[in-house]
Amino acid sequence: MWRAFAFNILALRQNFKTIRPSLPILTLFKKDLLLEVRQQYTFYGVLLYVASTIFVLYLAMGQPEAPVWKGLFWMMQLFICVNAVAKSFLQEGRERLLYFYTIAGARDFILSKLLFNALLMLVMSLLSLGLFLLMLGDPTTGALSFVLISVLGGISLSLVFTFLAAIAARAQQSAALMAIMGFPLVIPQLLLLNKVSSIAFGELQGGLGGMIVLLSGLDAMIIVLTIILFPFLWKD
Repeated sequence: MWRAFAFNILALRQNFKTIRPSLPILTLFKKDLLLEVRQQYTFYGVLLYVASTIFVLYLAMGQPEAPVWKGLFWMMQLFICVNAVAKSFLQEGRERLLYFYTIAGARDFILSKLLFNALLMLVMSLLSLGLFLLMLGDPTTGALSFVLISVLGGISLSLVFTFLAAIAARAQQSAALMAIMGFPLVIPQLLLLNKVSSIAFGELQGGLGGMIVLLSGLDAMIIVLTIILFPFLWKD
């Protein structure tokens, strides 16, 4: 009887192992995170680029007025995103992508990239905002609200450029293709982020919640488009 009971337990355990999902999204996300931790030259290279650029702006302009400060910040976020996020697909070789094709689906792969790049851009946004406030002063009237807006804006830009990098990685002219496709997508997003951040500078009264909902809706649309279109590139 005990032998039969032990056999049933082993059978149930084996069935549980086959039924339980392998969580490929978290596994691929962990892979990207470990690679970023081990190859820290990329992160520190982008951080050095940000710090040196902000220092040059400080030497050239001192502490600029609020509209100039705001415009410089979002332009810096754009360049940070291009350097930090757009490399996510460009560093994946053909052989490695073929291996990922055999162990994971297109949806899991692209969602892991979106998640990792959003986390990376969140960290870079906070670091760049801290350097801006340290060197170029604080012209905002609502610092906490601008921290929230900068984090949401960095994540939004990371989603757009992850989508663009996924498309450009399948072409030979990757950098040129990203610039061509990114212009009509990034400009409206930067205008919206500039409009939202005007609330933190006291230029607009109220409406923060509605604009954040609009920005979140734009992010959701980009995620849906990425999930729909990427499998066609994945099978190519």
